[in-house]
Amino acid sequence: MNSAAPIRAVLADDERLMREQLRSRLTEVWPELEIVAEAKNGLEAVELTKEHKPDLVFLDIRMPGLTGVEAARQIAQLPDDDEWLVPEIVFITAYDQYAVEAFEQGVADYVLKPAERERLQLTVARIKKRLAQRDAPSADFSDSAPVPLQQLLHKLSGQLNPAAAKPQYLQWIQATVGQAIQMIPVEDVLFFISDEKYTRVQTAKVEALIRKPIKELVDELDPQVFWQIHRSTLVNARAIDGITRDFRGRQLVGVKGLMEKLEVSRSYTHLFKGM
Repeated sequence: MNSAAPIRAVLADDERLMREQLRSRLTEVWPELEIVAEAKNGLEAVELTKEHKPDLVFLDIRMPGLTGVEAARQIAQLPDDDEWLVPEIVFITAYDQYAVEAFEQGVADYVLKPAERERLQLTVARIKKRLAQRDAPSADFSDSAPVPLQQLLHKLSGQLNPAAAKPQYLQWIQATVGQAIQMIPVEDVLFFISDEKYTRVQTAKVEALIRKPIKELVDELDPQVFWQIHRSTLVNARAIDGITRDFRGRQLVGVKGLMEKLEVSRSYTHLFKGM
C-alpha cells in the first residue's frame, strides 16, 4: 500500500440501513477513508474485493448465502502481490457478542451494531496501525504476534454453528510417492506447498504429491498446528526452526531438519512480527 494513496474499503451488510449508518459513522471518524463499493451479501463482497482490491473490508458476520466468515475465508485465499495485499478484515456483528473474545487477540477487528463513534474510533486506530506495519515489514514490533487468521475464522465458525464446534481434522494424507500411493500421518508433515497442479507434502523422510490445493487444506487441517504463511504454503508450526530475511527483506521460515527455506508473503508477516 502506498502511504500517499487513500485507504480504500468495501462494506458488506445485507441490511441497507446498517450500511448507510456505518458509512456515515466512518465518514465522521475517518473522513479520508475511500469507500469504493458496497455489497449486500458475502458473495458480492468477495467479487467486489477481487474487482477493487481494497485495503480494508467490513463484513457483516451473518449474511444470507455466504456468511461474513465464509467470505473472509475466500478473501484470505486471494493472491497478493507487490501492488496489493489481502485486505484487513473488520467483522460487523449485532448479537454475536459471545464471539468478541475471539477478536481480541486476532488479526481482525469487530464493530458492534449499531456502530458507535467511540468504539469505531478504536477500530480505526487498530486498522491504521496494522496498515502502517504492512508498509514497514522490517520493523521490530514489540507486540506479541496475533493468532493466525485461519485460527480466528475456525473459532468463529464454531461459535456460529455449534454443531461444528469440534471439527474433525485430517489425520492421514493419501499421497503419491514415486509410483506408489502412501498413507502419511498428518502429524509427520513438515509443510505443504502448491504449484499450479500439485501440492507437495514434505515430511522428514518423504516428499510426496497430492492434487488437493492449499485453499482446501486450510479448512481440513488444524489451524493451531498448520499456519498459512503464503497463499501456496502451509507449515507445521512445530517444525519451524527460525525466521531469517533475504537480501530483499523478505521473511524466510527455516524448517527443522531441512536446508530449504519457505517464503512468507507480506500478508502473513504479522505471524512473526516479533522476530
